[in-house]
Amino acid sequence: MVPMRTSWIFRSRWLALVWAAGIIWFAVSVAGGSSASSKSGNSSAEQATDVTGAPITPEAEKNFESELNQL
Repeated sequence: MVPMRTSWIFRSRWLALVWAAGIIWFAVSVAGGSSASSKSGNSSAEQATDVTGAPITPEAEKNFESELNQL
């Protein structure tokens, strides 16, 4: 998985910092960071849709939540 021995990475403090920064960069790129527009409460955010592309109604959300609570 790592192209070099991990004991060699931690011999140098700077190399260890670069390696850790790469791991953090990879995690953020895979998991995705939150954008600034979602934090600001922007009202032009996309509406949630179901698998068919139809918008999710508040009634459908309540039905789904009640089904989850029954599990």
